[in-house]
Formats: sequence, structure tokens, C-alpha cells
Amino acid sequence: MQRPDLSSIDPSIRKYIDYLEKRLGISAPTNPVEEYSPEKASEPLPAEPETTFNVITISKSGSLKRTYRHLYSRQHRSGMGVFDIDINPPDVPSALGVSDESQTVLILTNRARVFRYSLRQVDPSPVHARGIMAFERLAFETDETVAAILPEQARGYVALLGETGKVRCLRHHLFGEHMRPGTTLFNVAEFGLLSAACWTPGDRELLIVSSQGMGIRFPEKSISPQGDIGIRLGSDDRAIGITSVDGDSQVFLLGADGKGTIRQMSGFAANKSAGGSGKIAIKTMRLVGAASVRPDDDIFIITRLGKMIRFQADEIPPTDSAVQGVNCVSMRSDEVSAFITSEKSNSIF
Repeated sequence: MQRPDLSSIDPSIRKYIDYLEKRLGISAPTNPVEEYSPEKASEPLPAEPETTFNVITISKSGSLKRTYRHLYSRQHRSGMGVFDIDINPPDVPSALGVSDESQTVLILTNRARVFRYSLRQVDPSPVHARGIMAFERLAFETDETVAAILPEQARGYVALLGETGKVRCLRHHLFGEHMRPGTTLFNVAEFGLLSAACWTPGDRELLIVSSQGMGIRFPEKSISPQGDIGIRLGSDDRAIGITSVDGDSQVFLLGADGKGTIRQMSGFAANKSAGGSGKIAIKTMRLVGAASVRPDDDIFIITRLGKMIRFQADEIPPTDSAVQGVNCVSMRSDEVSAFITSEKSNSIF
């Protein structure tokens, strides 16, 4: 009997089928996927040496804490994770960041305002702990929440994405120590609420994704200083993620259901300019965001209930086509709130 085409089946299910075929002595398929191993979950994972880098967690109500990155043990993907920030419902985690304790971070809000914040203002805490109320120090407005946390850089641009699909890029010096706290970065009435931001060197490309899993890639130099439409959205859709890429990049995409994939940009053709309707980047009911990633990076995911999981990016098989993704975190009546990728050196470019 000829083996049926399994290309449309979830990759995690295909791995298990391949594992069973191997146990039964059935010949491997022409295009095998990464071998599934039930024993993999018990394999020990390398611990990170002590570091001065911190994982920053902030909730919707403004509770902020920083915890040394090495205190988060690596797990295998699809694990349960551990409880991180201690908050009470209806409060939920809003954003994650990674930065050295000596750095100043940029806190960008959904109202497109930005604040500089020194991590020295916050004492380090254990993994499971309560935070301090950061909003009292930052003078947030009513209903203002954190959209992104970026470590300060001395070069490059910050790419800002509004929910309407408009994008604007601003040079690094505008975010320096002389910046007025709460500086407005764009007109929310025109761009919509700020949904995401990333650092970019100025000569690469930007990938924008929407909550319905659509994506578009284009040269960042095609964006005017005042900002332009990056992606044209369908009804009931909104732009939710932006990251700096090139033809060799890989991008981690994660849905609210905990399923994610690593999409290779070599299989995602770039547009000559911004403003197109894009194409399917991942098959999902609701996408949470996008972040460039390398095989030896770590991925941190936090859920609405405050559970955090850390695992290595190479546990996710990369793909050059739109798929549903594989299980990255065990949900159980929960959903993903935010995530971040972290390089060993924590460099941006």
C-alpha cells in the first residue's frame, strides 16, 4: 500500500507517525521529518551559567519584576512551565523583555509613548515573585499598557507598528538620555494603538504579521520618515508583530493556543515595497506575535495565568511553508500572553 501524502498534517503528528513506522520496521518516507522520540522529554538540558542578563516581566496593571535569566531552567517545548510573576486576576502579563542589568530599557506603551527605565530601580527577584508598581513612577495615562520592552542601543532604528498596519522607523538618538519621558512617537488616531516594536539596523527588511496569521516582508528603506502603510488588513484583523529580517533569517511565530513554528524567510518572498495585503505566514486562529530567532537561541513564553516556559529554539523544526505549528507550551484552559527570543550574547544586530 502506498504511503498517503501527510504534508497537510500537523508536524508533531507526522513525527509520531514516523516514529511508529520505524518501530514497525516500515521504510522511511522519501521526505522524512525530524525524528520523534518519546524519550526526549527526559533528556537533561544544559543549564545557563550565572549571567547579569535579566528577564523583565510586566503586567497589564503595571506590576514589573526582573529576574536573572539563568534562574529560569530550560525545559523541552510543550512543557508546563513554572509560575513567574505573581499577579491576581483580572491582571495578566503584558510584555517580556531581556536586558543586562546595567542597561536602560525603553518601555513603549500602547498609546505610542516611550519611557526610559533603568533596571537598577528594581531589585532582582526570584522566578516566582511579585513585582513593583512601575506605572506610578512612569505616570501612565488611564488604560495605558506596555506594548514592548527594548534594551537601549547606540545605533540603528526602532520600528514601530500600529494596529492599523502603519509602520514608522525612528533613529536611535531620539531615544537617548535627553529624551522627554512620555514622548509620543506617532499619532494614535492615524496609526492605531502601538502593538509591537523592534530594533532594526536601517538597511534590512521588515516582516509584519497580523492576528489572523497574514504576513508581509519588504525593505525598511521603503518606509518614509513620517510612516506608511506596511500591510493592508482584512476585516476584523489587526497588525500585531514586527521584526527585522533578511533572506537568511528565521522567524518564530506563536499562536494564542501555544502552537508555534519557525518560518524560514528563504521561503517567504519579499515585496518590493510596503503596503501589500501579504500572504499566510502561519495557520492559526489568533497569532500573538513574531520574533527573529537563531537555532541556538532560547524562547521564553508567558501565559495569561503567569506561567513561563524556556526552551531552545532548535526544538522547533523550521519550515518554508504555512503550517499550524507544533505545541510549544501546555495550555490547559490558558492562552499565550507574550513571548520573547533571547540570544546568548543578547546582541540586536
